[in-house]
Amino acid sequence: MKALVSGGSSGIGASTCVRLAEAALARGKQPQIAVCGHKLTTGQEQTVRSIQSLGGTAIALVGDLGDPDVPGQLVEAAVAEFGGLDGLVANAGIASPGAICDLSVEDWDEMFSVNLRGAWLLAKASYAHLKRSRGSACFTSSMSGQLPHAGSGAYSPSKAALTMLAQTLALEWAPDGIRVNVVSPGMTHTSMTEKMYADPQIKKAREGIIPLSRIGNPADIANVIEFLVGPLSGYVTGQDICVDGGFSKSILSHIPGRPSSNS
Repeated sequence: MKALVSGGSSGIGASTCVRLAEAALARGKQPQIAVCGHKLTTGQEQTVRSIQSLGGTAIALVGDLGDPDVPGQLVEAAVAEFGGLDGLVANAGIASPGAICDLSVEDWDEMFSVNLRGAWLLAKASYAHLKRSRGSACFTSSMSGQLPHAGSGAYSPSKAALTMLAQTLALEWAPDGIRVNVVSPGMTHTSMTEKMYADPQIKKAREGIIPLSRIGNPADIANVIEFLVGPLSGYVTGQDICVDGGFSKSILSHIPGRPSSNS
């Protein structure tokens, strides 16, 4: 497995890098993982060491996906090191809450440049290599891209657009044997949400509205990404899998006027 994972320094991305390596080794394959981050961090270095300690190969690549030249450079560096590419995980993203009408053009453009344009350019640069290997790609969207909520700023629109980008690529790339899928995490405890879930009242309240009664963790999402990128999902493409403990489906049962099972 020769894979590039953007946003691989921490949270879901770091967990995905390690999970891809573990799965490849379990199949008797040598994992080669490009761990990409905005800037070099101890988390990124630790992820590389974790993969190496398993017996895999890993490199740290650095660049701002908001710069249109960076995605191609990251792919080029990974291919130069590994000799090809089997999998792409476009996981990097940023979030900034706020009311839509309070956003500046700069706020809007920054969100879309990283969350959407960066992923598109990673995919575009990876296409020829994935076609050669008949590989696969997974895009990390969000439950917020399926269920709009007030105060998400440009985040929800950018994630909704990301899902549509991936599903369009799935159709365009299917004749080349490339699969493209989406994972949409729900409420997940990562470094980005650490401060929020450190509040026991917020944590308890959120757990109370999730059918599985717990907040997700990065491994929950990484396991699904590995499935979508790996060989066990060989007949799956164009799908958006929401990994949210059942929350998004439970909302339907609370819509006023919706018939219940007893009506």
